[in-house]
Amino acid sequence: MSLDIDFVRAQFPAFEQPALAGQAFFENAGGSYPCRQVVERLHRFYLERKVQPYGPYAASRLGGEEMDEARRRLAALMGVETQELSFGPSTTQNTYVLAQAFRQWMKPGEAIIVTNQDHEANSGPWRRLAEAGIEVREWKIDPRSGRLDPLDLDELLDENVRLVCFPHCSNVVGEINPVIEITAMAHAAGAFVCVDGVSYAPHGIPNVGQMGPDIYLFSAYKTYGPHQGLMVIRKALTGLLPNQAHEFNGGWLEKRFVPAGPDHAQVAACAGMADYVETLRAHHGGPDGRPADAGQFVHDLMRDHEVKLLQPLLDALAERNDVRLLGPTRAEDRAPTVALDLGRPAAPVAAELAELGINCGGGDFYAVRPLRALGIDPDQGVLRLSFVHYSHPDEIDRLIGALDKVL
Repeated sequence: MSLDIDFVRAQFPAFEQPALAGQAFFENAGGSYPCRQVVERLHRFYLERKVQPYGPYAASRLGGEEMDEARRRLAALMGVETQELSFGPSTTQNTYVLAQAFRQWMKPGEAIIVTNQDHEANSGPWRRLAEAGIEVREWKIDPRSGRLDPLDLDELLDENVRLVCFPHCSNVVGEINPVIEITAMAHAAGAFVCVDGVSYAPHGIPNVGQMGPDIYLFSAYKTYGPHQGLMVIRKALTGLLPNQAHEFNGGWLEKRFVPAGPDHAQVAACAGMADYVETLRAHHGGPDGRPADAGQFVHDLMRDHEVKLLQPLLDALAERNDVRLLGPTRAEDRAPTVALDLGRPAAPVAAELAELGINCGGGDFYAVRPLRALGIDPDQGVLRLSFVHYSHPDEIDRLIGALDKVL
């Protein structure tokens, strides 16, 4: 079944706003529009339940119940236990806290592996562990394609490696890395796995339980939700790492790595993300059984639609000799996050496109390491064109036409 794009766009209030009329949004990798279900839950919470949650009176009790609902339903969509999902202020902050836990747990001389394909959020905090005597090994991308080769990882793995960190896909290269294969390699060597899913989850919430990593992180505000970071930490690892929260919260797995108190309203509003997945499942006649199966059905609907929209854009770019396309030219191999090296500063070109109603970005996007590895000056940056499943085929045509004008 094909995605009903008109039904999808009706779920996003942004498409009804006069101020946004005529604008094609291609900066979704920086943050997506929120779905109606999230907006309504957030609005209701601030109107009716903006009190300390988990108290005996109705407003407090209902607020707490809605926060619990968000954790329970999103964890079920991802195929993990409820207590294995934590909410934090951002993925960057969540990663930083985890790195401090590993700093305390690991011993000098032990090693972690990071990549130079990552956004800085899943690279910088781990690299700083070198200050504690922990060896940091870098899994390098191919300087021409930007690809991470699992064979190169195999050469870095040994009995001293405790953690392997890599992205599900890069926010500039776009290639989808084989999480199941890489996780199996790391586990066979006795290492845990941390996957940055920020650039992948907006294209379909993944079944983390099926893929097998020990840590999976992504951002709700890039996945149609509020500004929260979602963090899955499997129980086998949680019990090993020291508590980073208040001493009395150490026994709660979902609180153990969240030092600050949660943003009650935004956590509760995250249940709207699960509402949205369920709305799409029901409308398209998906399986009405296990939440993870419904999530996979919606994931596949989204990906199929995105692939159909992405391939014409990739083909049009491949025909040009004035840009360098980063990452694969086959839509099936990548997310619809398309970065172009223009050989000149990208930000002014993004400004020209904005005048034509194409909203995108130009810069380094905190991906300084992969850009340098690919021989691109981060100060010039890249032009990034990113979309998700709510994008319309007509918008792709407009984008291609606008690129012809400005390039």
